Amino acid sequence: MRDVSRETSARLNVFAELLVKWNARINLVSPRDIEHLWPRHIEDSLQLAPMIPQGSRVIDLGSGGGFPGIIVGIASDAEMVLVESDRRKAAFLREAARECGVKAQVLAQRIETLDLDPAPFVTARALAPLRVLLGWTAPLLSPNGVALFLKGKNLAGELTDAEADWHMSHTILNSRTDGQGAIIKVSDIRRVE
Repeated sequence: MRDVSRETSARLNVFAELLVKWNARINLVSPRDIEHLWPRHIEDSLQLAPMIPQGSRVIDLGSGGGFPGIIVGIASDAEMVLVESDRRKAAFLREAARECGVKAQVLAQRIETLDLDPAPFVTARALAPLRVLLGWTAPLLSPNGVALFLKGKNLAGELTDAEADWHMSHTILNSRTDGQGAIIKVSDIRRVE
């Protein structure tokens, strides 16, 4: 795990215990992933924290089991807006934010229905193809904002597909936790005319 303070580590442990408890009732992560919770989910999400200045406002799309939203909120003290349409998962996110001391607004609604002020950061993990993510992200990202997406081995193909509909500036960073994964930083998103 990357270097985090003792306080952050303690809050991450609270989160992990809570997720395991809730996962017995609702499917937040695959039951077979529980034994790999730290490297596969928590440490993967932690990679985004150094890219988000302390206290920034972040909209996390498809927050699900709290990845990366709750983890980023714990590690960067960000002001999180967590978007999750599944009401049971949204209830978990509210409880996790409260227990872990994360400043979070949880919206139990579909991404397409959001009416939010744009934020300097938008995040998502394992949610949708890049082409779809860009459509959801464009109206939610501040003019000089950055979207940070944790993606898998199909990123190159997703990028090719997305470029048919979207202009963007982007940087691809290798994942430190998944040899086939990557983080794509996207800015200047605009639809192809």
